[in-house]
Amino acid sequence: MTPEPFTLRGLRTPQDFPGVAALLSAADPDWPVTPDMLVVWDAAHDPNLYRYELVAEQDGRIVGVGNAGHDDFAFEEWRYFGGLTVHPDARGQGIGRALYAALTEQLRARGAQDIRTMLSDQDRDAPGRAFLAARGFTRTWDRFESRLHTDAAELSTFDDLMGAVAADGVQLRSVADLAGDPERDRRLWELDWKLFQDVPMGQTLTRRPFDAWVRQEIEDPTFSHDLSFVAVRPDVQDPLTGPYVGYSSLMRNPAGFYVIGMTGVRREDRGRGVAKALKVAAMRALAAAGGGEIRTFNDPPNKAMLNMNRALGFQRGPTRSRYELHLDPLTGERRPIPTPEETA
Repeated sequence: MTPEPFTLRGLRTPQDFPGVAALLSAADPDWPVTPDMLVVWDAAHDPNLYRYELVAEQDGRIVGVGNAGHDDFAFEEWRYFGGLTVHPDARGQGIGRALYAALTEQLRARGAQDIRTMLSDQDRDAPGRAFLAARGFTRTWDRFESRLHTDAAELSTFDDLMGAVAADGVQLRSVADLAGDPERDRRLWELDWKLFQDVPMGQTLTRRPFDAWVRQEIEDPTFSHDLSFVAVRPDVQDPLTGPYVGYSSLMRNPAGFYVIGMTGVRREDRGRGVAKALKVAAMRALAAAGGGEIRTFNDPPNKAMLNMNRALGFQRGPTRSRYELHLDPLTGERRPIPTPEETA
């Protein structure tokens, strides 16, 4: 069969978002997105960071999308993060190759030294992994996904834990309950940054501006104010975080499951069961609201959190891996990099 012709063009916002959302959801039905989510994410993008976005169009239908830009999570001027997706029924026609060539041409012209992307170990991503390997990308870091449905959790077994945490002077309050605190968002922003610096993610993180963090976290339509919890010590008054000593956030995917964004506790309060209690509080609140599945991601070095999740009843799901292409800044040619096994 002769491949149908297609054209590449820049992404048009917000007109293209319905077509892009349909494409992304078809390619990864486990993690669907909606046009409204794309609108919010687009508005939350830091305009000071470079971004390049393309779509492939075939007979007026978006069949491919690609993007690359600065990573606001681990910013370096020479580092870029991106990805490309081709609709399952439009593959094998050179669309992915064309998108990749256009994206990398732009990045090489900008002096890119590091190009990163993410893929899972699921069978449906096997062609994508082969595509990256053929172009010199190396798997450099893994993230383990774990899943739990509240219907399968024996939440009453954590009564003693919750009682001990309360007796220790810690109050577990939902983000919604704290709406009356005029400093809530800024304190959470400070706490979130403090906690993330201790998460072993295999890269140096950069801090998002306060306004960007609020748009991407608290104001994101998937963020659940009722199911995200803060550990509060009323007797603590930190100049940056006030009485907030721990935080666990939940976002709701359009498919109906929830995703943990952050769970952490300041160093002074670790080892007292507070982080575990935050997760149990969210699990109980979700169960009371009708129940549902919770998914979370953890990095292999974060053994304490992995063990905690197992104790709570989470089961391992797919693994998502970071793939990197390192380029010589002078020649633009690929430089070899070690794999996780070589650096272990």
